[in-house]
Amino acid sequence: MNNTNHDILVAKGCHGARKLKGTIVVKGSKNDALQALAASLLFGSPLTLTNVPAIEDIARLGNLLTALGVAITEDKKLGKKSLTLDTSQLHSATLDDDIAKKLRASIILTGPLLARRGEAHFPHPGGCVIGERPIDLFLDGFAKLGASITIRNGRYHLTAPRDGLRGAEIFFRNQTVTGTECFMLTAVLTKGQTVLKNCALEPEIESLGKFLVREGARIRGLGTTTITIDGGPLLKSLRPSYEIIPDRIEAGSFLILGALLMRELTITRCEPGHLDAVIAFLRSAGATIKIEPRQIIIRATPRQSYRALPLTTHEYPGFPTDLQALMAVFLTQATGESRIFETIFEGRLGYLETLARMGAEVHIHNQHQATVGGPTLLTGREVTSPDLRAGLAYLIAGLVAKAETIIHNVHCIDRGYEKIDERLAMLGFNIKRHHSP
Repeated sequence: MNNTNHDILVAKGCHGARKLKGTIVVKGSKNDALQALAASLLFGSPLTLTNVPAIEDIARLGNLLTALGVAITEDKKLGKKSLTLDTSQLHSATLDDDIAKKLRASIILTGPLLARRGEAHFPHPGGCVIGERPIDLFLDGFAKLGASITIRNGRYHLTAPRDGLRGAEIFFRNQTVTGTECFMLTAVLTKGQTVLKNCALEPEIESLGKFLVREGARIRGLGTTTITIDGGPLLKSLRPSYEIIPDRIEAGSFLILGALLMRELTITRCEPGHLDAVIAFLRSAGATIKIEPRQIIIRATPRQSYRALPLTTHEYPGFPTDLQALMAVFLTQATGESRIFETIFEGRLGYLETLARMGAEVHIHNQHQATVGGPTLLTGREVTSPDLRAGLAYLIAGLVAKAETIIHNVHCIDRGYEKIDERLAMLGFNIKRHHSP
C-alpha cells in the first residue's frame, strides 16, 4: 500500500445543500478482518479470507504476519479482495517494532503466537491517540493461562510453560472487543477449558467464532457475555474460507453522511441489524430511513430540520463510540442543544476544538462530556486528523461547510476507510487528494 502519511484531502463544502442522490457499497469490516488475519495462526492448513477491505491497518497486520513467516497471497475478483494465508513456514514469534508500535491491533497476534509457538515478543502496541489503552488486561490474562512475562527495554517477552498454556477463567473488568477476540483465539490452542466472562458482544466476534466452530474449534456461548472454549490442536480443513462481514461502522458513517448531505442515499451490502442504535438515533432526530435486506435507504429534504438529542456511547449493541465524532457533526446541524456523553474512552472529545474553529457551537465539560448547539453554519478550515474517526468527521464537516477544508494526516482516515475520497467523489462530492513528496 502506498505511504499516505503526507497526503492531504481538499473538500469543497456544499454549504448545507442536500441535492445529491446515489448508492454506495459497504466494504468488509476492518475489525473482523484484523481478527481473522490473526485466526490464520490457528490453522495448520491455508486459510482464505474474502471481502477483505484494502485499508492501511490490514496491510500493516499482513506485514507483521509476513515477517513471522506467514505466506500471504492476494486475489481480487469482481472488486472484492481475498487473501490466502499459509502458516506452515511460521518461524518467528517476534513482532516487528516499527509496525507494532503504530498498530494497536498488533496485540491480537500475541495470544495465538504464544499458544502455537510457546512464546511471543512485542513492543507496546500503538495506534490512535484517544485515551489510554493499557495492555494490563492482556498480561493478566496470559499470566492466568500460565505464561511467564518479563519486560526488557520496553519490550514484552511472554513464555508458555514447557507443556503449553493451560485453560483458566478470565473475567474482563470492562467489556473489551480486542481482549475478547485475542483470548478466544488463544484458548482454541490452549489445553483444557477456558471461560471468558463479561465478553464483548460485537457481531464480528460471533461471526468469526461460528466459522471457527465449523472448522473444528470447540466454542460455546457465542453472542453472550460468557464464552467457553475447550482447547485442542491446530485446526485443519481442506479449503477453509471465511467471508469478512460488512463494516457496520462504515455503514453508520454513510448513514450520517446521507442525513447531512444527500437527498437520497442507498447503502448496500450492509447488515442493517448491526446498526439498530444508529438508525434509532437518526430516526428520533427526524431522519427518514427505509430498511431492506442488505441495504438501507436514507432520505432528506433540503429544508429538513433535525432535532437535538442526547448522545451516550455504549458497548454493542449500544451507540458505538467509533461514530461519536461523526454524530457530533450531525448535531451541529440539529435544532437545540445536544449533550454528548462518551463512556468508553477518555480524551476522545478533543476533536470538538477543531469543529469549534469551523464555527460549531460546542463546550467541552470534561474528558467524557460535552454539549453541541445548533444549527450552526460551518466554515472550511485547514485541519489535521488526530485519529481515524475524527479524521472522517473533519471530512464530513468540510463537506457540510461553506468554502474549502484542507485535511492533513490523511493516513489516519486510510487506516479504516478504503479509498474514501474516490468513493465519495463518485457520489458527486468535490474531494481531491494531493500527494506530497
